[in-house]
Amino acid sequence: MAALDVHQFAPCITCHSWSPDHSMIAFCPNNNEVHIYKFAEEKWEKTHVLQKHDQLVSGIDWSVKSNRIVTSSHDRNSYVWNQEGSEWVPTLVILRLNRAALCVQWSPKENKFAVGSGAKTVCVCYYEQENNWWVSKLVRKRHDSSVTSVAWHPNNVLLATTSTDGKCRVFSTFIKGVDKKESGKAAASDSKFGELIVQLDLSNSWAFGVRWSPSGNTLAYVGHNSMIYFVDEIGPSPSAQTVAFRDLPLRDVLFISEKIVIGVGYDCNPMVFTKDERGLWSFTKFLEERNKPSTGQKYTSQLSGTFGRLYGGQSRNENNSSKPHGNAHDNFINCIVPIKKVGNAKMTRFSTSGLDGRVVVWDLVNQDDLTEYL
Repeated sequence: MAALDVHQFAPCITCHSWSPDHSMIAFCPNNNEVHIYKFAEEKWEKTHVLQKHDQLVSGIDWSVKSNRIVTSSHDRNSYVWNQEGSEWVPTLVILRLNRAALCVQWSPKENKFAVGSGAKTVCVCYYEQENNWWVSKLVRKRHDSSVTSVAWHPNNVLLATTSTDGKCRVFSTFIKGVDKKESGKAAASDSKFGELIVQLDLSNSWAFGVRWSPSGNTLAYVGHNSMIYFVDEIGPSPSAQTVAFRDLPLRDVLFISEKIVIGVGYDCNPMVFTKDERGLWSFTKFLEERNKPSTGQKYTSQLSGTFGRLYGGQSRNENNSSKPHGNAHDNFINCIVPIKKVGNAKMTRFSTSGLDGRVVVWDLVNQDDLTEYL
């Protein structure tokens, strides 16, 4: 069994994030607060309650290098929290939003973070030393609906977004004075801030969680139509694969390696997708599955060129049966977070949280059928 630990922190959890050393966890118990727990003497103890937002906290990200927490909320605000002594001190971020902030994520270098919103905009925030505050530059008039998820490319410049308009987009977020100019023929820093690199029209329904692979060569995102999309060669002529499955839709996704992806959502049981030696992705199994799954998934061949429509053979299976709930979660999983190891060790652990109020830590190291993909 892949589940290592199951912790019941609250009746419901909206989102969560780990401290750099994984000894503390910050989560929102489905209200306007952020609770921080610390593991000490073989048990979890509540150490802090961050109270600054007026409405539901929709996103939390705890930076690895600087030990700062950034939060976003339906109150249209975002705060950066710095630990000073035994207290967490908030700094307001100027977002200039007229709708809810829905998601937030630090960039790899942690000199920027991105906030997706219901205002059809993305705020890319950075620190102004002269004024001692966080300001934002907005990517406007690019989305036709709410921005549901953001994901940073490892180069710290490209940003992927998903939206309820059904599209996934990749933008340049190069900010002069914050990012350094790169050398090379196709450097990401050659693009201006807010420039649309590619727009992917693979989904005909709401699009949710999006992630880059560790190398940044592959992008994965999910749709509300029980499909997951894998895109390579981001640029003028990308190639893509679509994997359709018989079960309930996913809401978030995570790359464990270049060949394995974990998807979580309404089936309350993480789904494993793997890439074979031909480079084709397919559904492999549920992490807590009792019975061997039926082979109802399909995938397209490599696609190139335009993404204006779904290709043939990718309609959802009519027999849309649902799998039994897993043991670790008994309600919808809405968040998946990597637990990175120190050094060059392979990442095999991650955590999930959901509407059942549980945080579950998973480990794939003992999954013999997945060893070749790690």
